[in-house]
Amino acid sequence: MSAQSPFDPPAGSLRASVGRGAVVTAASQAVMVATQMASVIVLSRLLAPEEFGLVAMCAPVLALIGMLQDFGLVQATVQKPGLRHEEVNFLFWINVALSVTLGVLLFLISPLVAAFYHEPRIGPLIAAMALIVAMNGFGAQHAALLNRKMEYGRIALINVAGAGTSLAVAIVWALVQPSYWALFGGQLAGTLLPTGLMWVASRWRPGLPRGAEGGRALIGFGAGITGFNFANFFARNLDNVLIGRVWGGAQLGLYDRAYKLLLMPLNQVANPLSRVMIPALSRMLDEPGRYRSAYLRVLALSLLLVLPGVATATALAQTLIPLALGEQWAGSAPIFMALGFAGLLQPLNNPAGWLFISQGRSTEFMVWGFATAGFAVAAFVLGLPYGALGVAVAYSVSEYLKTPVLWLYVGRRGAVGPADVARACGPIVLAAHAALGMLWLLRPWLAEGRIESLLQGTLFCYLATILMILPFPQGRAVLREAWSLLRGAVLRGRRTAPTPG
Repeated sequence: MSAQSPFDPPAGSLRASVGRGAVVTAASQAVMVATQMASVIVLSRLLAPEEFGLVAMCAPVLALIGMLQDFGLVQATVQKPGLRHEEVNFLFWINVALSVTLGVLLFLISPLVAAFYHEPRIGPLIAAMALIVAMNGFGAQHAALLNRKMEYGRIALINVAGAGTSLAVAIVWALVQPSYWALFGGQLAGTLLPTGLMWVASRWRPGLPRGAEGGRALIGFGAGITGFNFANFFARNLDNVLIGRVWGGAQLGLYDRAYKLLLMPLNQVANPLSRVMIPALSRMLDEPGRYRSAYLRVLALSLLLVLPGVATATALAQTLIPLALGEQWAGSAPIFMALGFAGLLQPLNNPAGWLFISQGRSTEFMVWGFATAGFAVAAFVLGLPYGALGVAVAYSVSEYLKTPVLWLYVGRRGAVGPADVARACGPIVLAAHAALGMLWLLRPWLAEGRIESLLQGTLFCYLATILMILPFPQGRAVLREAWSLLRGAVLRGRRTAPTPG
């Protein structure tokens, strides 16, 4: 058994903490998704595509800097058995030193980034982003401790407050000065407020900078995570760099909006689930049966939740994009549809990282990251001559090619094998693909109104998916689990509802 740490949740509370975390996370993510969608929709009507393109040009540089400043130390704090105060203090000061150093570096290289894009407006914007980079390091370990202790209610409130503040600041700024600086203002506000709230909520305070016994092992673990993040940086951001460089800000703006409108809601489900599942799975390593069951149940439920929605959005992209973003963004619809097929597999593939991290397999995680980068770089290079749409199509194809490779690799060790994943999740993934195809064929018979047709399509995809997984034992099991959770949430809501006086 792993040693107990003062930063662990109370003994015996793991199942209850995971259950509460799932409920709280689902509620908070509903708010977060609504906020993020409102951000895309409202700001897309206040700002021109070129303004988003300028910020998107900065995104790869910021992603690289952000990956380096984290250095996997947040995950080291969450996963480490028997974590001690001196180890957290050591990691805190490493995070701060890295963040400040990288912030200064970002400020210094801002003219070079502007020269690379042949866009002088990028320089001041990148220089201003250095402040956000520097501030991020001051709250990283406090957030990690809240995650390790499974304080999901506090994390949810902080994230919602940060997202709401970021949106409000960006909208007000865009109304006063409709430029890319409104997006920067929103990001700055969305960094400063959560950092302060994490300090208040975690109740942990750092001491003076000093080393710690075992610090080298923690940094080694973090180095493996960083290796994956470094490779993933290319897989996630090289498309923006290449499109911006070859096709300019207008094409990149269309691609960026399509990418964010589709994959941002998926990340809003996956990222909080990671905060719940990685610490929970890390505490279950001594119980492989329980570990396997917990992982597969959560993965299957998340797929049932999101894949029919992705199928609807993909099939009805020509209706969704003008409704959500405005007619001027109609060029994003084909790109959105192409990316939608990647969106049908990413909710299955991305949670493989929970297995690597919770099992302490950070070196293997890094190796897989470089393999993923290889798939992505090849796709982007092949698709680039055909514009943003070509990149989107090639990216989705690469997602299908790498899926079997991923599960054979991650399933070599540990409690979860590729056959387990195929049995538990295969019916849902296949049903979502079939529902997408059927809805695409049914488009001429949907209601004429955009909202009505989207509602009809959504209802159809969820019902079709449910009916197609019913013949499979694993499909019936996930439906029973979903019904149990839904019924429990309704009963809890009735018990807490105020009675009329």
